[in-house]
Amino acid sequence: MPKKQTASPSFEERFAALEAILTELESGELSLEDSLRRYEEGVKTLRACREVLRQAEQRMEELTPADEEGSEG
Repeated sequence: MPKKQTASPSFEERFAALEAILTELESGELSLEDSLRRYEEGVKTLRACREVLRQAEQRMEELTPADEEGSEG
């Protein structure tokens, strides 16, 4: 049976997940093992957020005509 493909989470969903992880880590209520697991998940989520932002920046640069870059009007 083929696996069902799911859409990747949006930037906003990833960012919300990152905030939730941070809140959990700051609470001090997790065991060391759980803290490490959540930290690792947070790092992966942060990298995914940075990649989305990098791609958005690249798209914006592609859409900006070269003669308008850096001009203030």
